[in-house]
Parts: sequence; structure tokens; C-alpha cells
Amino acid sequence: MSLSFRRAGIGIAFAASAALILAGCASTGAPAADGGDSGVDASTATSLADFGTLADLEAAAKAEGQLNVIALPRDWANYGEIIDLFKEKYPEITVNEQSPDISSAEEIQAAETNAGLDTAPDVFDLGLTVALQSTDQFAAYKVETWDDIPDALKESTGLFVGDYGGYMSVGYDSAKYDEPAEISDLLGADYKGAVAINGDPTQAGAAFAAVGLATVQNDGTLDDFQPGIDFFSELQKAGNLLKVDVTTGTITSGETPVVFDWDYLNASHQAENPDWKVKVFDGVGYAGYYNQAINVDAPNPAAARLWQEFLYSDEAQNLWLAGGARPVRMEAMIEAGTIDEALAAALPAAPEETVVPTEEQSTNAGTLLGAEWAAAVQ
Repeated sequence: MSLSFRRAGIGIAFAASAALILAGCASTGAPAADGGDSGVDASTATSLADFGTLADLEAAAKAEGQLNVIALPRDWANYGEIIDLFKEKYPEITVNEQSPDISSAEEIQAAETNAGLDTAPDVFDLGLTVALQSTDQFAAYKVETWDDIPDALKESTGLFVGDYGGYMSVGYDSAKYDEPAEISDLLGADYKGAVAINGDPTQAGAAFAAVGLATVQNDGTLDDFQPGIDFFSELQKAGNLLKVDVTTGTITSGETPVVFDWDYLNASHQAENPDWKVKVFDGVGYAGYYNQAINVDAPNPAAARLWQEFLYSDEAQNLWLAGGARPVRMEAMIEAGTIDEALAAALPAAPEETVVPTEEQSTNAGTLLGAEWAAAVQ
């Protein structure tokens, strides 16, 4: 049940309204790209209309009989329940859960390595940085609920689309540590050898966002991540920074007692660790979404598109909420009365101000981190 080193890049920037809401092997026996008996070339379908109806898409996906997903830990934002509901709805489709703990960059590598094989991933779940670098690997597709997704949270042609998000936070063992009132408290001697980030910020989205949070919490802006790099350099010099991949196991064992991570991931540890608490710092908060995309070479292109339709349905969007994450269609679902109100009310309070890097800021920050991170924390 690892939550480690899997995500590279950050989520797409929020629209103003969204910021308020966030305030195995595939079978070779079935036809892979012709949509079953429908005559539709599923590999080129850009919307449900290309199949006709949802029932037509379902029939095409069932004819393929397989779906290859990758890099989806079951304890990441409630993915386990989401995958199981898809299996329950479509028992004719075998879901092959491949390499759950790899990074976004490794998802793309797996697609390239397995191109043309029935083992290639059909779909991706990615941070923005890797998504922006990998658009040639994606097939454009707009789900039926496309209009409910804020423009700032989707690539305009449907190459990749934001789906769920949250705030960068600090989780901590309250039996051993006081709540840090400010991020600077983590530099103190009380946190000696105690503070971990979830991966390497040059490759992992949660770690990238931790540096972003440290930047804005230290009076910097997302135009320049240097204050965040400097903060973690100070943390390293103080002997407080741990270079350990974070999992529920490392938290339960006490190996990583204080952790920078997304609020919904930090909250997921509480079921096994009742003393584990989550802190979203006051002032400027850092938020982000993860993105869905379809492999342009998907061996099961109809099943890939059915998976996307499912993920953006009311059912699955409410399951993100059950995992403590904010679904991308949340505002539209509130207006339509389809949101799970109890789950929405249980979300942590939003920071006073929320920021997310633009594509340009994300690219520049990635370049800066690539040049300076290793030396800063060595």
C-alpha cells in the first residue's frame, strides 16, 4: 500500500471558480481498435458521439475484454474503491493493475517500451509537468461531462484532463510532535531527523509541490522556486530532512513521523495511525490536480475511453471525495445536486489564498530544480 515516489509534475492551474471549490496482459483475441462489432475505429474516437451511445461504447469495450491501468496505488485518493466499482459495473472487462507505485515519468516509459504489445498501458494518471512533456503519447478524447470541467483544468482538445486534487500539507505524529504553527517551525531542533517529502521534486509531483508550498510560505512567488529550495537546504543543514520514500508502513513504524504530502494522502494514513494529524498552513496554500489521459497506442482503446467516461461520472467523482480529494466536477455537481454533501462537508478548510503554477511557471520551476536541487540537499 505504498504512496511513494509515483507522481511527477503538478496539477493544472485552477480556474477562479474551481479555486473557490478547492477554498496483467490484455487479450489478443478481441479486436483492439475497431470498436468490436460497431464498425467504429475506437483508437480515433474523440468523443462518445463517435460510438453513438454509452451502450455502444460499453459494447465495444466488452468486446475487447481488457483494460490496462498503471501507477494507481489502491490507497491513493480512493483508487481501490474506484477500480473495484468499475469491475463491478463491467465484469466482462478484466482490469490489469500494472506497477502501482511507479512515477508519472515511468508510466510514459512503460508505454514507449511496450508500444505495439498487449501489455502497454491503456490509460495514464499524470502530473502536469510530465503531461506537458508527453502530449505525443496521448489520444484526444472529450468525455460526456466535458462542459462541467473548468477550462483551466483541461487541455483544450482533450489530450489530458484534470480529475482530482487537493492542498499540499504536513502530516505529523501528534503523540510525538506538537502541531507546527508555521512552516519555519520544522527547522527547529524538535524536528531533528523527522521531516520527509514524498519523493524527489525533480520527478515526483507531491515533492515538487512541497517545494512550491515552501516557496510561497516564505514570501516567494511561483515565478521563482528559489525560496523553497533554500528552505529545504536549511532543513537539510539542520539535520531535519529525511530522504526516505514515504508509505503508510514508514509512518506506522515511526520512520517518517513528519511528512509533506497532499492533504488527502496524508489523511489516508489516519485509519492505521490514529495519532496522525494533517496540517494545512494558514496564509497562502498550494493546490494541484492530477490528470487523466489515454495512450495513443492503447491496446484496448474502447475500454480506455469507457474508463475515462466512468472516472468523470457522478459515481466516480463522489468516490474521489470519499478519498478526501476534490473532484474536478465538484462545482457543477453541487449546482446539479449530485454531490455527496456529507463527504463535501467533511473536507478540510481551504487556505485563505490558493496558488497553483501556470504551465510556464511549472516548466521554469522544473528547470531550476533540475539544476539546483541535488546540490541544495546533499
